[in-house]
Amino acid sequence: MREVKKPLQIDGMKKPDREQQEEHSCHSWLHIGSDAIIIDMISMDAAGCILVGLSSVEWGQADHPLKRDRMRLGCCGSMVSPSTDSIGIETVEALTEIGFDYIELSLAHLAALPEQEFSQLARRVERSGIRCEACNNFFPSTIRLTGADARLNAALEYAGLALNRAARLGASVIVFGSAGAKNVPAGFSRVYAWSQIVELLMHLGPIAAQHDLTIVIEPITKLESNLVNLAAEGLRLAREVHHPNIQLLVDFYHLTMEEEGPEIILEAGTVIRHLHLASPEGRRYPSEMTPACARFFQLMRDVKYSGRCSIEAFTHDFAADARRAFRLLRSIDQE
Repeated sequence: MREVKKPLQIDGMKKPDREQQEEHSCHSWLHIGSDAIIIDMISMDAAGCILVGLSSVEWGQADHPLKRDRMRLGCCGSMVSPSTDSIGIETVEALTEIGFDYIELSLAHLAALPEQEFSQLARRVERSGIRCEACNNFFPSTIRLTGADARLNAALEYAGLALNRAARLGASVIVFGSAGAKNVPAGFSRVYAWSQIVELLMHLGPIAAQHDLTIVIEPITKLESNLVNLAAEGLRLAREVHHPNIQLLVDFYHLTMEEEGPEIILEAGTVIRHLHLASPEGRRYPSEMTPACARFFQLMRDVKYSGRCSIEAFTHDFAADARRAFRLLRSIDQE
């Protein structure tokens, strides 16, 4: 069963989503306390749907990527020309033309836009034919999340604005890496810093649920971050928070740089809700299916993952690299 995209919202108005109108099957979620109920529906015609299934779902299963027929492919636009396009919007039309399913934009930069500029960007996404289904760069480095200068209320106030904007773009997934914001200050207790992140995410889970968003924890290599470096640590964090809207991202690049065994994918299983991908050599767009990359995707197939995968990589020739990477990744679905 394929996921139905959320409609894009501009200036507070909902616009009908083309794929949603054409979809032959759909499902929706009802959250009651910490439990989630999935309602599966099969369309009779354009006028309505018949209810055919109702089942409760445990933590780690809400909005599960198994509901799609194939892996959805996207790109993190802000990595293409970070010095001139910090949001990442300039690639959106090219991604549509190549065949990508969505774009992933920088939420910290989206949140900083004046309302008029944000509305203009939202209309550009609408015209492109694809959606911003995911956002990375959740928190800017100016908002401290750990250490003596961390202010939970300020972080939550920012998050409310940022998540609202992501929802208006039709996003479903918010990537929480935010190394600059969450890195532990020198001399500060790492144990206490960890508890600060747990508390933050416990507050963010219900806010994300209000916007029908899932926040995914992104483990980041020690070259960039000093907290939550391994997928195993990200999984531990998600389990401690224990909220259906706080889940896990696995990034092939960071996994490889940390020399972490990919078998962690089997342990994480249904908690994995998003993937990032880049070639470890120079963090470039993937151009070939290396044995390590093939193993990574085989393990993802073993846990029946068919959610989103965003290329988060640098490039000197976006058009050529993106086309080659798209063909490579789409071939995985045909194996």
